[in-house]
Amino acid sequence: MAPKATVYKATLQVSDMDRHHYAGYELVLAQHPSETEERLMLRLLAFALFADERLAFGGGVSTEDEPALWRKDLTGAVEQWIELGQPDESRVRKACGRAGEVVVLTYGGRAADLWWEKNEAALARCRNLSVVDISAEDGKALAARIARGMDVQVMVQDGVLQWVDAAGTLEISPRWRRRDG
Repeated sequence: MAPKATVYKATLQVSDMDRHHYAGYELVLAQHPSETEERLMLRLLAFALFADERLAFGGGVSTEDEPALWRKDLTGAVEQWIELGQPDESRVRKACGRAGEVVVLTYGGRAADLWWEKNEAALARCRNLSVVDISAEDGKALAARIARGMDVQVMVQDGVLQWVDAAGTLEISPRWRRRDG
């Protein structure tokens, strides 16, 4: 019998001063057996960074035709497609053709740097692509805060994210490698 997903629940309060978005979310995250705790927490971080009432988690790491997160309009058209990690360049180009905006949230330190060095030129013509990096240290710090039930407050101001939970406050400064356009 295949191992089952582990379910995590998060109450997330977002105060994004940069986008003027203030809302609370009750989220359920299913961790696929092959998904690391770091990746799961980075999915939650990505949700906080791009929070919207229509933003939803994709089918998971085993679903090839869906991203980690996406936002669709009321007709079902994909407005925003968010990938995590170091996706294949052809997957990113395909997403850019399907969605109005594509975001790749890289992590993993040197591996993320190498991925960007390898793919930057090939992705240059994707005008609706943004790439943002979370440092290896921040990824590990987030993974250490995982809990089956999480109560998290996130404040974003001037590009800096403050993550507040039961363990205290963590300051994360995402590094934009490329912004849409």
